[in-house]
Amino acid sequence: MLSIAVCDDEILECCRLAQMIKDILDAMGLPYLLRQFGSGKELLQAAGSFDILFLDILMADLDGMETARRLREKSPGGILIFLSSSRDYVWDAYDVEAFHYLLKPLNKEKLQKVLQRAARKAESRPQEFLFVGSERQKEKLFLDGIYYFEIQGRIVDAHGANGVFSYYGQIGALEKSLQGKGFFRCHKSYLLNLSHVDGYNSQEAILDNGERIVIAKRRYGAFCREMLAYMKANGGIF
Repeated sequence: MLSIAVCDDEILECCRLAQMIKDILDAMGLPYLLRQFGSGKELLQAAGSFDILFLDILMADLDGMETARRLREKSPGGILIFLSSSRDYVWDAYDVEAFHYLLKPLNKEKLQKVLQRAARKAESRPQEFLFVGSERQKEKLFLDGIYYFEIQGRIVDAHGANGVFSYYGQIGALEKSLQGKGFFRCHKSYLLNLSHVDGYNSQEAILDNGERIVIAKRRYGAFCREMLAYMKANGGIF
């Protein structure tokens, strides 16, 4: 099921776009969940992440471009489609890896083509996840949304964009299950998602959400090698 967000501080415009999207997806026969937001702040405070986001640029208080930058820190994988009555921000859209830039007033045929492409991309994109928790209740955690796992006794804390999810587990078993998935055991208590590392030194890794995670002295060499291999495999330039 596609998860879609529409964010525009002009309520009538927001409702109109949401209805157009519903009409298009209903005609395509695709299941979806669509939510509307009246401000960038409201969108950022929403629980969960979205497959496709339609984001107006010219909004009061927190504009669409800044909202997009913060969204990328929270959930880097969403497909961003900007809306604006001005062409002035087209080049800025590349900085946040926008999928498309639609001009207002919206043309329904153009919207349909863009939405169909975005839906195909969202449905074909692999999203790896873990099911964790107790026998009574399991939680689905998408790996790209996890910053790091922390072990405290028998409790594993999964720190992610939507907060912390705690469950009983063993970090050794978790480390084994995540081999080859871009995670590294940088300390006996931490299993780090390398995709969220913005920088590092011999003592700590600095994450894109501002947190700093300690790197054990004896693991630093292996961390550097793993980080280098990860970046080469994912388009890093040296």
